[in-house]
Amino acid sequence: MKKTPVSFETAAHNPQLPQVQDIDAAELWKKKDSVHIVDVRRPDEYTGELGHIAGSKLIVLDTIPEHVNELPKDESIVFVCRSGMRSAQATAFALENGFEHVYNMKGGMLRWNELGHTIEK
Repeated sequence: MKKTPVSFETAAHNPQLPQVQDIDAAELWKKKDSVHIVDVRRPDEYTGELGHIAGSKLIVLDTIPEHVNELPKDESIVFVCRSGMRSAQATAFALENGFEHVYNMKGGMLRWNELGHTIEK
């Protein structure tokens, strides 16, 4: 099912990569069913202690270039990692490749867990 692009009220420029928009994990929790969530960690992290967001797609950061064509350019995508650094790099790569509605979840799965949101392992 096609998902209409959503906007995030918490979107703010990433301090290291100003072209990247960081969003808050709490806002993603509310809008998680309206966006594609791509986790860029390693498989052992995805199923490890911090778990992953239900419905997220695992695409390891190093393999993003090979899989970028699998992602919808006209829908919202939020990239997630452990702390928000690798996902910011993935977001920057997507922007460089013509994606417009891409965001980085600030604080990553550390923040997601800190807020007590549900996870899968």
